Amino acid sequence: MENFYQLLTLLSVLLYWLVLAGVVVRVISKRRNIGVSFAWMLIIYFVPFVGVIAYLMFGELNLGKTRAKRAIDMYLPYKRWFAQLYQLPQHRPEKLSSYAQSISAYCNTHVGIPSLSDNEMTLKSSPEQILSAIINDIDNATHHIYMEFYIWHPGGLADDVANRLIAAAKRGVTVKLLIDGAGSRQFFKSQWPKRLRKANIQVIEALKVSPLRMFFRRLDLRLHRKIVTIDNSIGYTGSMNMVDPKCFKQDAGVGEWIDVMVRIEGPSVAALSCIHAWDWEVETNQRTLPDIQSQSAANAQPDNQIQVIPSGPGMPEQIIHQVLMQSIYQATESIVITTPYFVPSENLQNALIAAANRGVNVNVIIPRHNDSTMVKWASRSFFNDLLNAGVNIYRFKGGLLHTKSVVVDNSHCLIGTVNLDMRSLWLNFEVTLAVDERAFTQSLITLHQQYMADSEKLDRQRWQRRPYYKRVIEQVFYLFSPLL
Repeated sequence: MENFYQLLTLLSVLLYWLVLAGVVVRVISKRRNIGVSFAWMLIIYFVPFVGVIAYLMFGELNLGKTRAKRAIDMYLPYKRWFAQLYQLPQHRPEKLSSYAQSISAYCNTHVGIPSLSDNEMTLKSSPEQILSAIINDIDNATHHIYMEFYIWHPGGLADDVANRLIAAAKRGVTVKLLIDGAGSRQFFKSQWPKRLRKANIQVIEALKVSPLRMFFRRLDLRLHRKIVTIDNSIGYTGSMNMVDPKCFKQDAGVGEWIDVMVRIEGPSVAALSCIHAWDWEVETNQRTLPDIQSQSAANAQPDNQIQVIPSGPGMPEQIIHQVLMQSIYQATESIVITTPYFVPSENLQNALIAAANRGVNVNVIIPRHNDSTMVKWASRSFFNDLLNAGVNIYRFKGGLLHTKSVVVDNSHCLIGTVNLDMRSLWLNFEVTLAVDERAFTQSLITLHQQYMADSEKLDRQRWQRRPYYKRVIEQVFYLFSPLL
């Protein structure tokens, strides 16, 4: 009997090591970023059993069999829809700046979405501005209102938006809400889904979270886009979720969230509407492709250009990461980046260091306090190399700076939903606008200057004197930064 137990133990160990070897081979065969593969192998080897289970649940971009097949079937119809935008008179590639030409060429090749001109863009930078503008446009809607958000949190002005949506639905406007299941847990536990549906508003919980689903789909794959389109003529996107900061995470110890949204009128709104239609169909299998809008905005700046860039499952890998890298390498004078979660890839870190070394004034603005402990420590592990290269790091004191933006050479910008971490750049459903217009970019520059004025600039010598134990913690979290 003793020999039997010894044999059983030996077979169990052998089976475990075979499983371990199989998972490691799979990690290597995926040929992802080396840091990502290395981080997963660390977890698998140093956290027995748990590491293997974690990889099977979270290690691969698994959208789920049904959604994945649906996305493949959708690709051609949506590709044809986007191709029609090239025929619009607002597609004027000859008017693009040299910076925007390379971004547009990359997007033409990889996502088949053109840059479009004759849009009117307005930067909204306070919760009152943003939500009041959305409410006003809801009140004036005549045909449809489509929204998608990662977080919808009940309370304050967010409830005012919900009430106006109910009023719009009662006067015959079609209202569709696509809301992420994980980010909006409190919303789906509240009275609001029932009240909205009672008013004939379609409320869809995207990427539902449940213990059973973890075996069929990666649970931390999230719908992180923030999009509002109204009558296919007015659009919003940016960093702000459907929340009133005065009623959201007040006990987190990081202050109120600081966000921006871009209000757009013009032909680029149709591209945002189509991205919403894509997400809606992936989740519901219902197709509602928007009409192509060729009408220019009444107050458009001459020859402005917007390149709409979606990313996530079903889209080309690393699209926004590559656009960001291209923007940084093209910079000749200055770069200003704002992001709440700063955990760059190795290539992105090297691009920022290279820019600083060639004399570009590189500024990174991040919140002083962060709501993610892991991100806080991982982020700090990058500071030393950046500071030594001459990159300026500002830590914003006025709340959790949640704005995601990049300004290059004071003339071009990227703005949208993408954080500078691996989760946003490689995993989630995201959207970014590449804007080639000096007037709009100047409004963002003015906002960045306000952020810097309310920030502490990190001193390199002082930073190097930080306690040794903090350096150890930073390096531990650095090892896992490719997964954050």
